[in-house]
Amino acid sequence: MLKRIYTFLCFLGFNPRTFLNNMRGLSFYYTDLSKLKKQKGDDSKFYFGANYPILTERFSSSGTMKGAYFHQDLLVARKIFHNNPARHIDIGSRTDGFVAHVASYRAIEIIDIREQISKVPNISFRKADLMQLPDDMVGVCESISSLHAIEHFGLGRYGDPIDYYGYLKAIQNITKMLKVGGKFYFSVPIGPQRIEFNAHRVFALKYLFDLFASDYIIETFSYVSDKGDLFENIETNQTDIDKNYGCTYGCGIFELVKK
Repeated sequence: MLKRIYTFLCFLGFNPRTFLNNMRGLSFYYTDLSKLKKQKGDDSKFYFGANYPILTERFSSSGTMKGAYFHQDLLVARKIFHNNPARHIDIGSRTDGFVAHVASYRAIEIIDIREQISKVPNISFRKADLMQLPDDMVGVCESISSLHAIEHFGLGRYGDPIDYYGYLKAIQNITKMLKVGGKFYFSVPIGPQRIEFNAHRVFALKYLFDLFASDYIIETFSYVSDKGDLFENIETNQTDIDKNYGCTYGCGIFELVKK
């Protein structure tokens, strides 16, 4: 019950954990401010502007190198660098993570249902709904990625039309976009299969392995555990697949080759 209340408060924009850490940091803030003012004395090189308290970072680590987004973005960017396709298209992945990684060393085309007005070298943008494939996008490339995106299709979170089968239509359309022998880099949340409306779907691994069997060869499978740790290019077995490798809300990362 407490976890549900905590989650609900976070959805409303109030994070109790952040609030408590902020309160904890207040005493350090005022103590340090008083010390700095005494050190300043009559010096006029800097004046004190508006207060800008940063209250929680003293309690955190030097940076985050865990979690689904960190690991998937880096892993798939490395694979694309190694494979060096002539044309790579991304569907809905995070622009300030994976797309930026790839754009640092090559051109990448991105497709999203939402508008994008920023212009960045090596990144070209097309607005489209991949639940309805444009006629000119059939068989256009040998490399496609969609990382932590397809679980959202059809749930209305991003202004997309409500469609219970939206994820399935997106996967089918991506398959049409790929040339035979092309690679599809795909990730979604994994665990007991469910919809958590309107945030995302969570997929059972058995369902995904069965879903891809007819159109793809699974070249590699990696996953990020519920604790945020990466298990890369693992040997799969049916027992662990059936148990989703112990994940309730992990991340499955597939490197697929179109048959």
